[in-house]
Amino acid sequence: MPRLCDGHQMNASGSDSGPNFGPNNNSNPPVIAAHDLSIRLGGQTVLRGVNVKIARGEIVTIVGPNGSGKSSFLRALIGALPLASGHIEKAPDLRIGYVPQKLAINAALPMTVRRFLGLPRRISARRATEALDRAGAPGLPNRQMADLSGGQFQRVLLARALLDQPQLLLLDEATQGLDQPGSASFYRQIEEVRQDIGCAVVMVSHDLHVVMAASDRVLCLNGHICCEGSPEIVAGAPEYRALFGSGTKGALALYRHEHSHSHDHSHDHGHDHDHDHDQKERP
Repeated sequence: MPRLCDGHQMNASGSDSGPNFGPNNNSNPPVIAAHDLSIRLGGQTVLRGVNVKIARGEIVTIVGPNGSGKSSFLRALIGALPLASGHIEKAPDLRIGYVPQKLAINAALPMTVRRFLGLPRRISARRATEALDRAGAPGLPNRQMADLSGGQFQRVLLARALLDQPQLLLLDEATQGLDQPGSASFYRQIEEVRQDIGCAVVMVSHDLHVVMAASDRVLCLNGHICCEGSPEIVAGAPEYRALFGSGTKGALALYRHEHSHSHDHSHDHGHDHDHDHDQKERP
C-alpha cells in the first residue's frame, strides 16, 4: 500500500479517497481534477487509479522514473490520450497552456519568433511582446527560431503557452537539455508567471534538485501515486527514497537515483526495479 502523504485521506475500505485540501477546499475549488484515472498504452496499463485535484495558483510537480506515466498524465489532462477508466473534470471554460517536452522545427525553414507565435492564427505585435516579456524572453520577436539557444527556445514555447492567459499551465519536462543554471532560471520564471497571472502550474521534471524546491506540492508517480505532499514531506517518504535515494531530504539536492521498490497490490505491468545510475548534469 503506498504511503499517502499530506493532502490525502483513506476511506473506510482502506483505499485512497483522493486529495483533501482541508477546510479551505471550497474556497479555492480545483481548476482541474482527475477521478480514478487509468491509462493504457500498447495493451499495458501505464497509470492506474489516479485521483488528483489541482487548485488555482498552486505549483504541482510530478516526479518519477522513466515510464512511470508522468507525460501520459499530462497528455491525458489536455485530451491528447484516451482514458482507460475514470474521468477528468475541468472548470468551466478552462484555458490551458501547454509547453511540450520537445518541438522540432526545420532549421532550413525561415521563421521568426513573431511568426511562430502567430501560428495558426495571427496575433498583434503587442500580444507577442507581452507574452515574450512574461516568459522572460524580451527582444526576440525578430530572431529566427533556428538561431535561438536552448534556453531561449524554451522561453519562446512558454510565451506561446501564455498567449491566452491560461488558468492552468502544463509543462512536460520543459527544461530538457538545459544546464542546471538554465533550469533554475526557467523555474524562477515560472514562479513569476504564477504570481503574475495566478494560474495553476503542473510540471513534469527530472530536475529534482531544482524543481522540488520550486513546488508547493509534489506527486511521485510510478504507475500510480506513490506519495504526495509538500516537497519536504515527499522527500522524507519511504516510497520517494526507494525511488530516488535520500539525498533530496533537507537540502532537496539530488544527483544519484537509487530505484528499488515494489508494492503489495498488483499491476498489469511489472513494478519491481533494481538499478543504480548517476544523474549527470547536462552540458
